[in-house]
Amino acid sequence: MAFATAHTVSLQGAVGHLIEVQADVSPGIVATVVVGRPDVSLNEARDRCRMAIANSDLGWPSNKRVTILLSPADLHKSGSHFDLAMAMAVLGANGKVPKAALAGCLFVGELTLAGGLRSVPGVLPMVLAAARRGITEVYVPEPQAAEACMVPGVSVYGMRSLAQVAAQLAGEEVPDAPPVAEQSGSRLLTWRGDDRLEDTDMVDVLGLPDARYALEVAAAGGHHLMLTGPKGAGKTTLAERLPGLLPDLDAEESLELTALHSLAGVLDPAAGMLTRPPFAAPHHDASKASLIGGGTGRVRPGEISRAHHGVLFMDEFPLFRTDVIEALRQPLESGDVTIARGEESATFPARGILVVACNPCPCGEYSPVARDNRCSCSERSRREYRSRITGPLSDRIDITREVVPLQANGVGTSPPEPTAVIRARVTAVRRRQAERYAGCGWRLNGHVPGPALRELWPLSASAQRLLDDKIGKGLLTRRGAVRVHRLAWTVADLAGASGPGEVELCTALRLRTAEPLMLADLERRAG
Repeated sequence: MAFATAHTVSLQGAVGHLIEVQADVSPGIVATVVVGRPDVSLNEARDRCRMAIANSDLGWPSNKRVTILLSPADLHKSGSHFDLAMAMAVLGANGKVPKAALAGCLFVGELTLAGGLRSVPGVLPMVLAAARRGITEVYVPEPQAAEACMVPGVSVYGMRSLAQVAAQLAGEEVPDAPPVAEQSGSRLLTWRGDDRLEDTDMVDVLGLPDARYALEVAAAGGHHLMLTGPKGAGKTTLAERLPGLLPDLDAEESLELTALHSLAGVLDPAAGMLTRPPFAAPHHDASKASLIGGGTGRVRPGEISRAHHGVLFMDEFPLFRTDVIEALRQPLESGDVTIARGEESATFPARGILVVACNPCPCGEYSPVARDNRCSCSERSRREYRSRITGPLSDRIDITREVVPLQANGVGTSPPEPTAVIRARVTAVRRRQAERYAGCGWRLNGHVPGPALRELWPLSASAQRLLDDKIGKGLLTRRGAVRVHRLAWTVADLAGASGPGEVELCTALRLRTAEPLMLADLERRAG
């Protein structure tokens, strides 16, 4: 029977589905038909495959009807990476490669008309999905072999052409072929964060004890943070030092983040796995698609997903477009982003820490504590400026801090702690949280759902009464109360307490409402 099956992967967001590419070569009306809900690029693949096979001297089935089924047939499929699997299925059905050799193999790559291979985005998540389904051998374009090798338990073959793949499967001598060209613009698109942040350290932050403590709490519990204050007060300085307070990514986090960067087409395989939390700081003119995800053709993850397990910093927050600001509601609440477009839906994780910074007015000069206010804005313009940060969005931000200029705050006598010392505390607190939530599906206090908090990790009786009183007076929403509860646990963890009591809750309330912290609050850290 002139029939063979090869395998590839279809990506829907960050989720990969193993696809059986079945080819049948039989007598009938001479034609090449692709079925199984292919998009335009896949319908064009039949011509690319036919010419690639012919120009590789492998022999396209002549005077035959070639039917290619992409199964499951009810799943929408797109992308040029199907080319290699379609060609191998046809060669197997035509007897050019052993059918048995195709079993347990994954084929990923775009074909040129001459039979060469071209790189495609998303190789790492494709190989991850295939490995979970029992695939043991992977054939990818040569430049992406290092990326595919990041997945343990699979044998990776980096190939240059269709003829090389066919020879390898047939057990013949592999012919020479020209090198594979790199992905268009891959060097320009490589995104690993801002290199200048490597030299930043918390010892450079003089004074600002409130803001320093808030930054440590945000890093320890994965809490979102809003910094407000006049220009030059130190908001950007603080935000840029937050990634340094985060511990290195573990193996699972590293693989997940690297796969997202592969999907976005910004991964440099030569640099290896991403092991440090990323930092993204998009300009306030960024579009919704670039920040949240989307784009024409294939849906790609945006900046918020590329900052997964890291920090997304949005400076001059009120200047961002309204649709961009409002689109943040879902990821701040659920930790992921779902993009629906026609029949296609893609979901990407977005569990980073959001840090937003804003001035108190358009000119950035207004300070409620300054004696000589140089602000020239009217009260109306200040209100309109602040109103761009809507209530539903600000309710999803855990910590709010007023950053007061240094001359009004004072430097203090004790030397500031360096990043390494604070990161050690943060790492210990995160390890404690991981043990607490083992087997629950989340790792940090900032990720725990409200019902689970109330049932399994409640506040003390006096702290709960205080929190209920704030809700009853309308000072907190139910969502805000959950976020204060989470903050209280992080404050308790930093203080080395067994759980949050009334003192920890009061500190959490001050962090939430931008009230100044007491000296005792700033001293409640694990020794």
